[in-house]
Amino acid sequence: MSSLILAVTAVPDNIGGKYVAGAYIVFVVLLLIYLSIMAMKLARIERDLTSVAEIAEQRKDEGAAAGATPTATAEVKP
Repeated sequence: MSSLILAVTAVPDNIGGKYVAGAYIVFVVLLLIYLSIMAMKLARIERDLTSVAEIAEQRKDEGAAAGATPTATAEVKP
């Protein structure tokens, strides 16, 4: 019985709960900002990679139309 009383009195009465909630909110907001920045970077990289692949395809088609053999070939794998 006495150990139960000690355990109850050792636990603070929700002191700092607001700070913990605020810390979690700040963490989640920073995490969302980080994820949105990474998503924008990924979209930009995908867009750039698509344009590079299109340029490579055009050069490949131009080389085949001219009858020249390409000196180096590059494949873009998804």
